[in-house]
Order: sequence, then structure tokens, then C-alpha cells
Amino acid sequence: MFIELDLQSETPLYEQLIDRLIEGIASGALKPGDPLPSVRNLAESLGINLHTVNKSYTLLKQDGFLQVHRKKGVIVQPDAMPGVTAEFEAKLFRQLRSLAAEAAVRGMTEEAFVNQCRRLYGDAIRKRGGDGQ
Repeated sequence: MFIELDLQSETPLYEQLIDRLIEGIASGALKPGDPLPSVRNLAESLGINLHTVNKSYTLLKQDGFLQVHRKKGVIVQPDAMPGVTAEFEAKLFRQLRSLAAEAAVRGMTEEAFVNQCRRLYGDAIRKRGGDGQ
């Protein structure tokens, strides 16, 4: 598993790791039931604190993306992935509202903004073998 984190970014490392793991699941690079490295091994390979990896794994477990087994370790959720919840929709709205506002201030058209959203969503679908619709 190849994960890149930006150590100079203002985005906390645990959030970057969560984002990369969810992107891996969306793209199909990480499949249901796939094992993930132990907290210690992933922290070591990324050169970050093991508590950072533990926090990411814990939050992903709470959200239903991962399972933790005593014998199997950390694995990608082998059952159904979490669905769209009111909490997720609220988070999506907050994040998109902020990005839309910045795009508008920078002079990006609504059409260009929507096209970027469609492209990114379509890329995620195509990477996991969907039709992009």
C-alpha cells in the first residue's frame, strides 16, 4: 500500500491519512476484507507518530470503513460500507459551501465548479469499476 502525506500541509496528518484510505477504498485499491498494516508498521513506513495512525484507524472504524479484529488486525470493512447519513450530508454541505464560496471569490464559474465536482466523482467511480454515471 502506497500512501503519500504532505508533512508541510496545514491539514492534520490524521485527516490526510483518513482521506487517502477512503480514496483507496473508493478507487478499489483497497477492497472489502483487505488487511491494513498494523498501527506501528504504517506509522513507521510513513515516518509519523503511531498515535496519528491509531487516531485515523479509530475514526475510520467509528464511521464504519474499517473493522478491527484481534486475530486479523485492521481490515477494510468486509460488509456494506456506511451509507449516506444526515451527518455525512451536513459535512458534505459545509465543505462544498466553503469551496464554492472560495471558487466564486476567485472568479470560477458555477459551471466550471460543477464540472470539477462531476469529474472528481466520475474518476472515483471509474477507478472502482463503475460506469461513472
